[in-house]
This record gives sequence, structure tokens and C-alpha cells, in this order.
Amino acid sequence: MDFPQAALAFVVLAPGVVFAALALVWLLGWVPPERVISRITGLMFSASIAALLPVLWRLRAANVPAVTVTFGNWFAVHDYRFPMVLMADRLSFPFLAMTVVLAGLIGRFSVTYLHREPGFFRFFLLLHLFAFGSLLAFAAGSFDLLVGGWELVGITSVLLIAFFQHRTAPVENALRVFGVYRACDIGLLVAVFAMHNWAGTASFAGGLPPLTGVRATTVCLLLLLAAAGKAAQVPFSGWLPRAMEGPTPSSAIFYGAISIHAGAYLLLRVQPMIVQSLLASALVISVGVATAIYGTMSGRACADAKSSLAFASLTQVGVVFVEIGLGWKWVAVFHILGHATVRTLQFLRAPSMLHDYHQMHSAIGGETSAAGRHLEELFPERMQLWLYRWALDRGHLDTILDRFVIHPLMRLSGFFARLDRMGLHRSRRERREVVVPHTARQAARQESI
Repeated sequence: MDFPQAALAFVVLAPGVVFAALALVWLLGWVPPERVISRITGLMFSASIAALLPVLWRLRAANVPAVTVTFGNWFAVHDYRFPMVLMADRLSFPFLAMTVVLAGLIGRFSVTYLHREPGFFRFFLLLHLFAFGSLLAFAAGSFDLLVGGWELVGITSVLLIAFFQHRTAPVENALRVFGVYRACDIGLLVAVFAMHNWAGTASFAGGLPPLTGVRATTVCLLLLLAAAGKAAQVPFSGWLPRAMEGPTPSSAIFYGAISIHAGAYLLLRVQPMIVQSLLASALVISVGVATAIYGTMSGRACADAKSSLAFASLTQVGVVFVEIGLGWKWVAVFHILGHATVRTLQFLRAPSMLHDYHQMHSAIGGETSAAGRHLEELFPERMQLWLYRWALDRGHLDTILDRFVIHPLMRLSGFFARLDRMGLHRSRRERREVVVPHTARQAARQESI
């Protein structure tokens, strides 16, 4: 392993090591003070930014297609292998750099924002786990390993939405988000299974799995399901405003910068396969257009700053999906980088932005002009009222998700819980039936003696 490879391994593994160390000392009964946590976080992300430089030098100066680190196979059964390969190429490196820089910025901001907050340690513990999951997903050299990072990003997202667990709303909304994630992640799992079944591998370190025709279209559609759920695209957009229950720094890093773009990265990975399928391209574009329209209209009816920013993020990610469907790969990449940077700043400045707006509103002595008024005048008044009611109810997507996703999953979970309890009671009864005759035989033997 040469220096750039070691640097790549350090960038990906460092947040996971810090998370494991902090979790271990917490299990041993010691919670580090805020100053220690902040210094560890700052040093780790600063070192990770520096470690990206030799990786960049290898990609640019040496003109190699990718820097790969192979750790062997997690397991291997006959021809099926789960390779542990990290890869930084011209697609994944911008996402790695974005994650390290913005996560470090959020960590520095949160030191002040969450000062003396009871959940200070818990927040930074989850921040390191999230950074590790994101870097693992972006640097994975196979879809198998990408699933691991994908799931870590999802569970940390849910836990940070429920950060203020003393209130019921954050916990309920976190469970709703978890339900949507579970329903959509089925697409990713089935797609990986299909790749192994049809192509014999799910690795893309040396190129995408050799799939064509109906098989390639099927895999693309399954990955689109997973990407749409993670990126809150229509019809799964209803959970995004509910995710604003978490702290502002986590909203910035998840739904302004990194997590919401993970679905776009997944589609960018299989973009050569998508453009070969007219059906897959058309569906990606359709989902993006529908989401952009939905996000624009719902955002205009929002009454709070964070939800308005969430719908603005939704709109931009919808446009990114359109760019991916049209085959504009690098336009989508630069769009993601610019949008993630600007949206993170807007989320972090949300309280100050409201203060500045009130000052501006007071200075001009009246109402500020609403944006997009010229578009509203294109529709008749009755349609304007109907569209406003539709946007105020957020397109009825909450009702749709409740009826067709959340409630069926909850009923299915309850069914499996009942089966589990039935099995537990049956095993206990069988153990009692075995113990009682054995005890009776012992008593009879003692009487005979």
C-alpha cells in the first residue's frame, strides 16, 4: 500500500475509528468534556482534508483513472464474493472532498451551537458515524460495500431527526422517515442481488457489471427507487419537511449537503447504464421534473424558514435528476457541489437570515415584493386558490405515504412481532415440558432410594 492508498484509507476510516473510540469510552462510563470532543473532531477532519491532497495528486499528476485500496473479501462462498475495495476516481473524489470539508465545518459550527446542550456528546458521536457512512458509500468500489455506507447514513439520519427525544413529534417523524427508507432501500438490495445473479459481480472498480437490455433497465429502475427514497423525490417527498425536527446543523449536513445527494450519486454511478435505456432515462427525468415542480410550489406555501429551505433543496435535487437522465454527468456533479455549499450556508444562517429579513422589512417600511408573482398571474384565480391549497397540504403526499407505505409497514412489523412472541412462548412451553418430566424422574428415583 503506497502513500496515496494509505491516505485514502485514512480519510474513509478515521471518522469510524473516532466513533468507535468515543462509543467505547462512553460504554466504560466516561463522557469526554466538550473541549476534548471539539478538538478531536477538528483534528480528525483537518487531517482528513490534508490526506486528500496526495489522492488528488495521484489522480491529476500521475493521470491514473482511480486510486484503489483492496482489503480482500469480507466473505466468499463459491463464486460469490463480497470484496472490500475502496476507490477514489474522478466521480467519487469530489464527493469525498465535499463530505470532509462540510462535515468539518458543521462540526466546528456545532461546538458553539450545541454548547451545554444535554445531547452534545450524542450529536458528535452520530456526526462521526454519519461521516464514516457517507465516505464509505462514496469511496466504495462495489455496490455491496456501498450498501453498508448507505445504511449507516440512513440510521444516523433517523437518530438525529429524533435528537430531541423529550418531545413526541421528533420521534414520530423519525419513525416515518425510517419507514420510507426501509421501503425504498429494498430497491438497492434487490438490485445488488440481481447484479450478482445476472453478471456474477456487483463491483464497479473495473467498470460497471456487464448488463444490457431488460436486465440493465431492471437494475436501473430498482436503483431509481432507492435513490428517490433517499433524495426525497416524488412520490416520497413527504418525509423531508418532517426531518426538519432535528438540530439545524444536522439539517444542513443531511438535507442541504450530503445525504440528500446520495441518491444522485447512486444514479451517477450507473449513469452509463441509464442512458442506454430509454425507459430508465425517461423515468429519471420525469421524477426530477415532478419533484422540481412540487418543491417549488410547496416551498412557496411554507410558513417556516427550515421547511422552505428543505423544499428548495428538493427542487434543486430534482433538477439534478433531470441532468442525470439527460446524460449531463459533469453538469450534475458541479451542480451538486455548488448546491451543497450554498444550501449548507443557508441552513446555518437561517436564524440570522430571519433577523436580517426583519431588519430589511422594517427599513423599507412595508411589504417586500413576493417572488414569482408574474407566474401566478398566468393562471385563473380559481386555479391559483386550488394550487395554493394543494401546496399548503404538500401535495397530499403525507396521506399517500401513510396509506401505502407507513401503515402497511407498521402492520407488517406488528405481524412479525406477534409471530416472534408466539415462537418465544412456544419455546418456553417446550422447555417447561422437558424440565418437568426430568424433575419428576429425579423425585421418583430419590423415593426409591
